[in-house]
Amino acid sequence: MITYELCVLFRIMPKTELASVVKRTANTIFENGGFLRKLEHLGTRDMPHKTSSHGMVHHKASYFLFELNVPPTSVEKLMDEYFRDVDIIRRRIYKKQEPPQFTCTLHEDTLPPPYRKSVQDLIAQAKKADKSQQYDQKTGLDYYPFQK
Repeated sequence: MITYELCVLFRIMPKTELASVVKRTANTIFENGGFLRKLEHLGTRDMPHKTSSHGMVHHKASYFLFELNVPPTSVEKLMDEYFRDVDIIRRRIYKKQEPPQFTCTLHEDTLPPPYRKSVQDLIAQAKKADKSQQYDQKTGLDYYPFQK
């Protein structure tokens, strides 16, 4: 199954109600054949702009991030279920991207420039550069036309 991130903004409510809404959100994932990998509460904070949802205007929200695995066919069902939930202001599901793999080249980068492989390649490329790109004196003009 594919790993997704579900970003949810809940309306402001007491902690006991908020806990039951988070459980309900997680149970919806379980009912659609998925499972949770991680649940993260990002805090209660002001929203960047006022948002209207289910006939109410919201200025603050509780931010939650769910990391989950569900079949791709269930994503649309989850979004539909969360759209109808009156406690959820905003919801987005993103496919989680794997971090890019890289190799550490710190040792090579700390060498003086003449000893670095990349600089040596640039010097070799400059020596092989085509000399025909220089100004040709045989243009028929007795002066260089681009000189100031």
